Amino acid sequence: MITLSNGGVFVKDGREILTNAGIAAEEAAKNTMAYNILMSHNKSGDDKKLKIKFDRLISHDITFVGIIQTAMASGLTEFPVPYALTNCHNSLCAVGGTINEDDHVFGLTCAKKFGGMYVPPHLAVIHQFAREMFAGCGRMILGSDSHTRYGALGTMAIGEGGPELVKQLLSQTYDIDRPDVVAVYLTGKPEDGVGPQDVALAIIGAVFEKGYVKNKVMEFIGDGIANLSVDYRIGIDVMTTETTCLSSIWKTDDKVKDFFAIHGRPEDYKEVKANGVAYYDGMVTVDLSKIKPMIAMPFHPSNVYTIEEVNANPYDILREVEKKALVSLDGKIPYNLTDKVKDGRIYVEQGVIAGCAGGGFENLCAAADILRGKYIGADEFSLSIYPASQPIYMELVRNGRIADLMETGATVRTAFCGPCFGAGDVPANNGLSIRHSTRNFPNREGSKITNGQIASVALMDARSIAATAANKGFLTAATDIDVKYDIPKYFFDKKIYDNRVYDGILKPDKEAKIKFGPNIVPWPEIEELSDNIMLRVVSEIHDPVTTTDELIPSGETSSYRSNPLGLAEYTLSRKDPEYVGKAKEVRTEEANRVKGTAFTDGAYDKAFEAVKKVYDKALPSNTEIGSTIYAVKPGDGSAREQAASCQRVLGGLANIAKEYATKRYRSNLINWGMLPFIYEDEIPFKNGDFIFVNDVKNKVKEGAKEFEALVIDKDSFVSKTMTLKLADLTSDEKKIITKGCLINFNRK
Repeated sequence: MITLSNGGVFVKDGREILTNAGIAAEEAAKNTMAYNILMSHNKSGDDKKLKIKFDRLISHDITFVGIIQTAMASGLTEFPVPYALTNCHNSLCAVGGTINEDDHVFGLTCAKKFGGMYVPPHLAVIHQFAREMFAGCGRMILGSDSHTRYGALGTMAIGEGGPELVKQLLSQTYDIDRPDVVAVYLTGKPEDGVGPQDVALAIIGAVFEKGYVKNKVMEFIGDGIANLSVDYRIGIDVMTTETTCLSSIWKTDDKVKDFFAIHGRPEDYKEVKANGVAYYDGMVTVDLSKIKPMIAMPFHPSNVYTIEEVNANPYDILREVEKKALVSLDGKIPYNLTDKVKDGRIYVEQGVIAGCAGGGFENLCAAADILRGKYIGADEFSLSIYPASQPIYMELVRNGRIADLMETGATVRTAFCGPCFGAGDVPANNGLSIRHSTRNFPNREGSKITNGQIASVALMDARSIAATAANKGFLTAATDIDVKYDIPKYFFDKKIYDNRVYDGILKPDKEAKIKFGPNIVPWPEIEELSDNIMLRVVSEIHDPVTTTDELIPSGETSSYRSNPLGLAEYTLSRKDPEYVGKAKEVRTEEANRVKGTAFTDGAYDKAFEAVKKVYDKALPSNTEIGSTIYAVKPGDGSAREQAASCQRVLGGLANIAKEYATKRYRSNLINWGMLPFIYEDEIPFKNGDFIFVNDVKNKVKEGAKEFEALVIDKDSFVSKTMTLKLADLTSDEKKIITKGCLINFNRK
């Protein structure tokens, strides 16, 4: 089904795998699609150290407020590149009074003042709008959402934290080492009933745990691409984020050409392909004909099985999932999935087909074909459908598929990302929801472990969700039912956007007034890095992976993302509820230090006494105090910068980890002035201990890779040394950390 190469591979014309290439790997690497697109956007003149300028930017309504506020604090006067602001995450005013709509008004007025595009709520989810109106062959797009992936349209797109968009708004660059490129070689044709989510989950299951494509570009090639519609390719492509790759790119063809013509933008098509013999740093070979309907069980998209094997061995597999869940849930709450087995079959309480992954035209047409003439029943099982954009919704109304779906008992909603991050369709406690969406992390569906609630999400394709709905909630693979699929031609109605989207791209109105709601709060002042630092460990997380959802929860907290201090109150709230209080205590001691007053907690005096025995010039006056967390592998999942900024506004100075799950989380730490330290062995400290790093500011400036640190026991105040590592920083990143954050770095 899927195989991974053990090393590099040469491929001729995107089809023929060579054993004797007759060309050096370094030269052949320049023939990949990824290399050529990256080089056409690189401003450094160095093909190893890249400085990328993106063609377009895109953000949604839980990120654009903070991004624009940060850019304004750094001197923004107008958007220098096309920038679209969509409103698809906080579309519902579910909490916080007027907060969400206040953010929308802020976005509209900023689009007017700075020259941007504004997409009103319920009109389109961010990535579908980008596909329909922003993507173009050979372009690069940067988005402040991790699922910014438009590779199937010949567009290299990258999801990053907000500060990276701020840099682009300030005419700076995205600085990275040239990434490795891994080929995804597709062969064969999927059987009826196997959808794009099935292919995506199979790939994620094969590569995630091995880190096979981590921070690399996935380049899709092979004869199998021709057997896939563009909608199908998009459905696979959007899920590449869950492999932890940096970006993706696909060869283009006449089907992609037709996509741009249908959407009224034929000029945005051009052929994108590898040139001659191309070298790839690895290869994922996928035989599409052998992919089966898949299910990603809680609590990760890589926890994959075939639906067939789950139905054949429900108790064994569900017990295995329960065992894995103990790690994610820290044993804080009873968790049971085996009670979902009824008469030997697994019963689920909810189905959702939604968002940038599930809400595509062909997914919903296929679901309608499966469900036509059937009924979902009047028991616990429910089915919710969210078309990804109003044009898709309109066409489904016109061709009758919406009527087919609604007749079954399914409810059809407007374009909204909520079910993907816990702000819509939250299941009941102990419920099991099957979703064609992007993630199934703990709490991602909206439950709260700290309140004694737990529900589960399993990821599946729209087709098998519809098949399960047709069997009234009993888990069913779409290949197990007899269906005649009839996908009608798609007609795109651009008038919907012409009539509602504000398009002021590159036409700023300097006289326009920005409207601020009462929740929109500027970033607090942040200090520059001092000569030395004294860290207090305030949280230890030993899970194999820590997601950004656990660092700062999604769901209802998203309404507070335009209020840095208000949002910070939720930091680690679903993982370590004591974190915020402990971090604030450390922040208080730093305020005492700055004022020159006595420490509230005498432990700090004793810690400094221990430091003085080793470093006699270390004093409170030249040593910044801040908190740190330890996590084995933090930062999987969302691009949200708040996973780092919330720690920072609470006084965080560093993270310590064995490794960082994604580049974007590490970048977020750096952009908020936090040191992304690495410690690969078993840690020689515990929660509450002090860690002193001498001469840290100069060492960062000099590009030091190792930092001798002094660990001071919180009880005995006996010290011992350890060595923290810091991976390469660009020259700007060094300055950002020493200045305290990106805002300070850019402030005129």
